Amino acid sequence: MTKFSYSDYLSQFRNAGRKCNNVLSRLRGDTRRLDNQSDGASEPEDVGPLVFAIRRGDVEAVNDLAASSSHSLLKENKDGWIPLHDAANCGQTECLKALLRAHPGSVDKRTLQEQTALLLAVSCEHLSCVQSLLEAGADPDICSNNKETPLYKACEHENVDMVSLILSYGATVNQRCGHGWTALHEAVSRNNTEICEILIGAGATINPPNTYSITPLIVAAQRGQMRSLSYLVGKGADVNIQTCDGVTALHEASKNGHREVVALLLTKNADANKPTNSGLLPLHMAAQYGHHEIVSLLVSVTSRARLRQSWISPLHLAAEHNRHTVAAVLLKTGADVNATLAHSYSFQYADRRATALYFAIANGSTRTAEVLLNAGASLSLDPVSPLLMAVRQGCVSTVSLLLERGADVNARIPSYPTTFPALIALCMNNLPLLKCLLDNGCDALSCFTCTYGSALHPASEGSTVRTNGHVIQNDSMLHFNCSEPPEQPSQFCEWISTPAMCKWAGPIIDLLLEHVGHVQLCNKLIDLLDSREEWHAIKRKSLSPRPLLHLCRLRIRTQMGRHKLRSISSLPLPNRLIRYVSMTD
Repeated sequence: MTKFSYSDYLSQFRNAGRKCNNVLSRLRGDTRRLDNQSDGASEPEDVGPLVFAIRRGDVEAVNDLAASSSHSLLKENKDGWIPLHDAANCGQTECLKALLRAHPGSVDKRTLQEQTALLLAVSCEHLSCVQSLLEAGADPDICSNNKETPLYKACEHENVDMVSLILSYGATVNQRCGHGWTALHEAVSRNNTEICEILIGAGATINPPNTYSITPLIVAAQRGQMRSLSYLVGKGADVNIQTCDGVTALHEASKNGHREVVALLLTKNADANKPTNSGLLPLHMAAQYGHHEIVSLLVSVTSRARLRQSWISPLHLAAEHNRHTVAAVLLKTGADVNATLAHSYSFQYADRRATALYFAIANGSTRTAEVLLNAGASLSLDPVSPLLMAVRQGCVSTVSLLLERGADVNARIPSYPTTFPALIALCMNNLPLLKCLLDNGCDALSCFTCTYGSALHPASEGSTVRTNGHVIQNDSMLHFNCSEPPEQPSQFCEWISTPAMCKWAGPIIDLLLEHVGHVQLCNKLIDLLDSREEWHAIKRKSLSPRPLLHLCRLRIRTQMGRHKLRSISSLPLPNRLIRYVSMTD
């Protein structure tokens, strides 16, 4: 290496105009900075000749500079770094030793982020620097502003030699970081049992809780770290210890789908009937997150009595999150398909939903709904018909499925009394869905029954139809308030005339006319059809005699009834007749 004199460094320093980043990049060689973002260290914009020499690794120059200007050894840059921090960070061991000889009292000097030279050296895995600092009396327990200690950082880097070295100089093995994690937490999260063994050999507590009472065993279960978990259990870790939320290792393993961990915990007497603070068992977790294999493991060890005491069943959670495979497993192992939600929890929903079937439909879980219906799910246990929810969501496949299983196509909403089926109001601008309902026997005729007939209708408040203070339209019907007493039922002509609905009036009335015989339109419906020129043909259609073929079809459908209409495709009839009666021709 070419020797640089003090005057040479000063000359280079001045010529760079105190902006020597490019020079430093060329001279840095193999030196490395600390994880700049994670540890908050930043590259100083300006460097003096001493730091410049340190980064060059010129020990002789460092000795000369330290001897001639000892005051500069403690001069801080904008981040609170002194030359010793740079030497530790860059891994320049000999330069570091020279600085320590010149000013041994600086060994534990901290940066603005409370980092010592020891922590910087550990973070960059410069083992020889760590050795020198510890020999010079560096305190291994001084932490940074985020409470990370040298021991914790050594575990984070999985550096076995550094962990052993730091512990040999008396580091506190159970010291915690800002989140309450100990070095053992970090080693377990890395699944490094070799470091776990070193830490426990040095006196690490086996069940140290962090800020949220999460122990290393729970960390291992959460992350599926089988080696660490087996090691901790072998060392006597408590498999049933709970966090501040009541969560156990078995809860975490069940939630995250770690089947082998669940199986191991169960063999080590993990309690499958220990609930969280919210009352959920590990089986609930596995069901909610769709881990059917874990559900199979937990069902046999979960108390039926404990499940009945829960505010919600695993089947409800499987239905809510569309876990149809889990639902099938639960039903096969004896779950009650018609179990209802605890009243106190059901009451939190405006529609007072109660069954797993309703949960499945409300969350668009058609496959799970089919599994439940195949197992005998009832359509009449919820205050609001599941069909209403399916129609509100606009899911034709779910609606068809429910109609096939006997859902009442003329179901009504308790708190929204109408003289016509509520399903029609929920269809709104979804004509294919409305046709599906009408083809399956929905009462279209009731839409043309009006109290006022051809007489003038009284003006409705605010030009909207209201019942119990709510506008009757699709988005408001999301809130099926079943507790308020019904008021005067609303008529179809009133509902279709509201500003929110009148733009769809023509197509809806046209479709309804296809499912009725001769009807007399009331004054309000006529006014609606007269409001747009393109709807005049619909008005003429209502005034014209209905074809005999159409009237015969309606009479056949009436005679057959809704239940037979649903199964008409299975009747021994010619295909043409089936299409005629089912209105698909």
